[in-house]
Amino acid sequence: MSTPRYNVLFLCTGNSARSIMAEAILNHKGGGRFTAYSAGSHPSGAVRPEALNQLQLAGLSIDGLRSKSWDEFAAAGAPPINFIFTVCDNAANEVCPIWPGHPMTAHWDIPDPAAVKGSPEAIDCAFCDAFSILDRRISLFLSLPLSTLESFAIQKEIDTIGTR
Repeated sequence: MSTPRYNVLFLCTGNSARSIMAEAILNHKGGGRFTAYSAGSHPSGAVRPEALNQLQLAGLSIDGLRSKSWDEFAAAGAPPINFIFTVCDNAANEVCPIWPGHPMTAHWDIPDPAAVKGSPEAIDCAFCDAFSILDRRISLFLSLPLSTLESFAIQKEIDTIGTR
């Protein structure tokens, strides 16, 4: 019996920092069982250099990362999405497209490091904190026995991860 492969979409408004970092973390840690994507409801068009720096400091690939619209994943021919995580309040409160296949969704409220003002050190610290929270939650998500749990039980566990 082959191991199922899951597609995960991380959503944020600008798709410039948190969702980008989550995409890279899951693609690195997913062990071939997951393909992660990220998108935004109103993409900024550019990935924050501080987010790319965090990824590089962690030894993660930044190849192919770009700010993109969630419309790419609601269109015909898009990869089927199994899980959707919103990582900011704005995206969680917006009216989302109708996702084919009705993927499981959850909200992870991650503070926006791009909103932090202050010294370069304070900004770097905010990006490091966001990266650490995402890394921990993704690790918890990966520890779920997804192939053996019923849909309802998976949803309950995913919702719980957002509070850890």
